[in-house]
Amino acid sequence: MNSITIAWTALPFFLGFVIYLLPKVDKYLALCMAFASAGYALQLFVTQSPLTLQLLDNFGVILTIDQLSGYFILTNALVTAAVILYCWHDKTAFFYAQLIILHGSINAAFVCSDLISLYVALEVSGIAAFLLIAYPRTDRSIWVGLRYLFISNVAMLFYLVGAVLVYQAHHSFSFEGLRVAPPEALALIFLGLLTKGGIFVSGLWLPLTHSESETPVSAMLSGVVVKAGVYPLVRCALMVEEIDPIVRIFGVGTALLGVFYAVFEKDTKRMLAFHTVSQLGFILAAPSVGGFYALTHGLVKSALFLIAGALPSRNFKELQHQAIATPVWIALVIASFSISGFPLLSGFGAKVLTTKNLLPWQAIAMNVAALGTAISFAKFIFLPRGGKAEVKPGFWAAIILLIGGLFLANIAYYEAYTVENIIKPLATIGIGWLAYLLIFKHSVLKLPRVLEQFDHLIGVMSLILILLFWKGFAWLGI
Repeated sequence: MNSITIAWTALPFFLGFVIYLLPKVDKYLALCMAFASAGYALQLFVTQSPLTLQLLDNFGVILTIDQLSGYFILTNALVTAAVILYCWHDKTAFFYAQLIILHGSINAAFVCSDLISLYVALEVSGIAAFLLIAYPRTDRSIWVGLRYLFISNVAMLFYLVGAVLVYQAHHSFSFEGLRVAPPEALALIFLGLLTKGGIFVSGLWLPLTHSESETPVSAMLSGVVVKAGVYPLVRCALMVEEIDPIVRIFGVGTALLGVFYAVFEKDTKRMLAFHTVSQLGFILAAPSVGGFYALTHGLVKSALFLIAGALPSRNFKELQHQAIATPVWIALVIASFSISGFPLLSGFGAKVLTTKNLLPWQAIAMNVAALGTAISFAKFIFLPRGGKAEVKPGFWAAIILLIGGLFLANIAYYEAYTVENIIKPLATIGIGWLAYLLIFKHSVLKLPRVLEQFDHLIGVMSLILILLFWKGFAWLGI
């Protein structure tokens, strides 16, 4: 198993270069790698035996592979496969090479439990994501990509300084070193991961980046790339119990911030991007079950971005007067039902499981976030249908894979189907739809975008760093 894990981790990077040499089989190699990752993830659920690899002693690489890793790896595999199918007929070898390198670097982030290996994985994923964002080579795409790369690099610079401070205190880069690390190390590392993962106000770079990227790139970014920053936070919260309250606080704040913007957003892709911020909060709000929620969110959000790319307009006001092709509308409704927590889809089980693992002080806030989710996706559900639409040749293969995953993953938590568990989300969805039809459908409020401006994003990082310093000193009782 050890040799298989090492080979599986290295294989995407090898294939990424092979694709350049054999461009005629680019998409086939990329798809095989995605399915190989899916197979590796599924066997983690079958064996249920955690694996820890320590290479090159304390200064080296520490890999931890268990069911938590399995959920994130499976998410990466299915979303990558769906994006490859979606792009089957119109991308070059360069695109597939960068896509599979991105896939491999994110997989590496999902198995790392030492700070330096994680740093390398996140930096590689950042470069690969930048190249995909800038793939159209337009002025706009290059600027959005450079903006993302600059924010990512600044965040990881903070993270690297924090990692050095952990090593100074613990003589190891292991996540366990956070127990004895000084508060400034905790603050710097968390700032890097919060920014990289699109969490709270540190993640306000996300809406513009995800909404302005090409449709398949948006699906990758929201489906899995941001989770490379979220996974270490979940892992640290589970390994170091003192960190758990900090992660939960940011989870609640993120869920509320993202859904507040999403409710009032009039642009489809920006609404989905803000909702990515919100849903990442649900993952952090209950770290012990964050893996299953991450899988559900990755599948549904990737599907929603791909469907949004097939709509006749990005403006909700215009869409209310343009009929959508019925098959596309049905796919849109199923995905919207899942993310709202409707039974028979895995979003229902994920929300029930998360709710049962919240602390009492989190419950009200997360219920408000769930209500905001129902309001947000009512915008899609109540759009007119019956029109005609031309979709890309690979569109339906990708959508069937992702939505099929939502139905199959629903089986994993069948215990959720009790009368009490079913009534609550249905009531929340009903109230959300009513609020949308009576109030928010006619709302003309437009929230300011000042905090999303490039020159303010670094300042926001500084504010979050001060907050984390304060929390770190409070944690240590200083």
